[in-house]
Amino acid sequence: MYPFLKQTYGPHSSLSYCSLLLNHCLTKKSLNFVKIVHAHFLKLGLNTYTYLGNRCLDLYSEFGHINDALKVFDDISHKNSTSWNICLKGLLKSGQLGKACNVYDTMPIRDVVTWNSMISGYASSGYFSHALELFVEMQGTGVRPSGFTFSILMSHVSRPSHAKQIHCRMITSGVDLDNVVLGNSLITMYGKLGLVEYSFVVIMTMKQFDVISWNSLIWACHRAGYHGLALEQFYHMRATKLLPDQFTCSVLISVCSNLQDLDKGKQVFAFCFKMGFVYNSIVSSAAIDLFSKCNRLEDSVQLFKEQDQWDSALCNSMISSYARHDLGENALQLFVLTLRKNIGLTEYMVSSLLSSVSTFLPVEVGNQIHCLVPKLGFESDAVVANSLVDMYAKFGFIDDALNIFNEIKIKDLVSWNTIMMGLTYHGRVSLTMDLFRELLTREGMLPDRITLKAVLLACNYGLLVDEGIEILSSMEMEFGVKPGEEHYACVVEMLSKAGKIEEAINIMETMPYRTTSDIWRSILSACASYGDLQIIEAVANKIMEMESHTCLPYMVLAQACEMRGRWETMVRMRKAVENRGTKEFIGHSWIGIKNNVYTFASNQLQHYGGKDLYMLLNLLAWEMETKGYV
Repeated sequence: MYPFLKQTYGPHSSLSYCSLLLNHCLTKKSLNFVKIVHAHFLKLGLNTYTYLGNRCLDLYSEFGHINDALKVFDDISHKNSTSWNICLKGLLKSGQLGKACNVYDTMPIRDVVTWNSMISGYASSGYFSHALELFVEMQGTGVRPSGFTFSILMSHVSRPSHAKQIHCRMITSGVDLDNVVLGNSLITMYGKLGLVEYSFVVIMTMKQFDVISWNSLIWACHRAGYHGLALEQFYHMRATKLLPDQFTCSVLISVCSNLQDLDKGKQVFAFCFKMGFVYNSIVSSAAIDLFSKCNRLEDSVQLFKEQDQWDSALCNSMISSYARHDLGENALQLFVLTLRKNIGLTEYMVSSLLSSVSTFLPVEVGNQIHCLVPKLGFESDAVVANSLVDMYAKFGFIDDALNIFNEIKIKDLVSWNTIMMGLTYHGRVSLTMDLFRELLTREGMLPDRITLKAVLLACNYGLLVDEGIEILSSMEMEFGVKPGEEHYACVVEMLSKAGKIEEAINIMETMPYRTTSDIWRSILSACASYGDLQIIEAVANKIMEMESHTCLPYMVLAQACEMRGRWETMVRMRKAVENRGTKEFIGHSWIGIKNNVYTFASNQLQHYGGKDLYMLLNLLAWEMETKGYV
């Protein structure tokens, strides 16, 4: 097959010719050819040469055959720093952090490449605190960090305090801060953490900047929710005579999507036509998302159909658009079509479909997608795992959700939020509180608004009054999260359920938000059992002022008067309800049977298999009564 390999070469054959063979391996991207060349080296005794061994070692590492690479490493007679570094990189690339640590410990000399590899390995595996410790240790040994060292740290940093420390260390280490690449990395780092003001400080101190600099700043504003500010930066960018690229346009369209500003989005899209970016898949997928979020799904479908060639980005946007508009069947059909066309499936695509399944499709479809996840190699992806946890929790299989959560190797905050919210809604209050404590102590992560909402909901459902009050009062000071309306609502409802009506009203009157009728409703419901008539009347009047057409306050007042024997007032309240001509709200249920979802209203007597369904429901109700659930 390779006739030029049939010649016999002595041990003093030209190293340059052997190197040419190895270059040919890389060009052909053929693992078999690498093995053939390596076999000839073994035959001729060239496998012990440092240079050739390093090249073979590098090639096996590139192809992901780490065991073959380790054999080559062992054969090298005189290992230099390059040999050790390639071996270390190969182990880290294959995910064998433990073995990489053993190699690192036995290395005779550690240069900046060695330290960069280990810092990157720890950070990529989710051990950022270890990466920082290694970074400090590196400087203690006298090895000066390079710009690449800081780039690694900036791409993985997750805390504002760490970001500022890294930036400070860059200044004190004498790194060239005029380097455009490092400046762009700083802008992106601060933008990822929501520290937009620091991103502006960085770009203002940069002596020169490029399109990527502006893209990073626009993206930073967009990521932090300052969408208007992001558009302003685009105008400033145009004033500098720099031409935007496809990434600029895609971010701008995403900005318009979040603003749900269709007019501005169309202007940006027209600009894309002018620049020739309209058939770029990243720009088109952003436009599909824009039309979908602005309730113009037909335009999204039309734009998708006009594309000459589909790719992962386009299919991602279209599947999520269908899911957003409650068209789970369409999302599933497009997913199947994507499979048939051999378009590379992405984690985001699977995640979008799982979100659609948990709301609109039977659990069997979710199980099938779950079976597909390991085949696609996505089982270790946090986004897909989080979607699986959410799907099983919404279907009521909370134990399955918990098992998947426990199997996630590197859990991000979304993972913790998803399982804690699922456990809370399933009444696993104590387990939710245990996970919250584990998150703070063992993982060392700071909770966000969603985490604290899940915990306060657990306190509400479990009537853990003291814990709930303590968390609400300390969340801004301890976690840096200002209590929102949803947090106050949880605590108010918790106090109301516990019969502490006056405390609940005090929190309502002192919270820095405009009170809503929903929060007053939670107090009113509790007042019917615990409150005196004056409080009930005061709360009912509040709701009447906010919702003049609602009948709830009149109904609660009628019930309270009936309990206290005030018959005239009771009759008057019931008359008020009748005069309002309230319309009965009819509940609907969805049942999945043989991959079909049937919807029926609670006032229907006849529907698919109606008699059998009602018999089954009666049996379930009887079983619940016998077990004391009702």
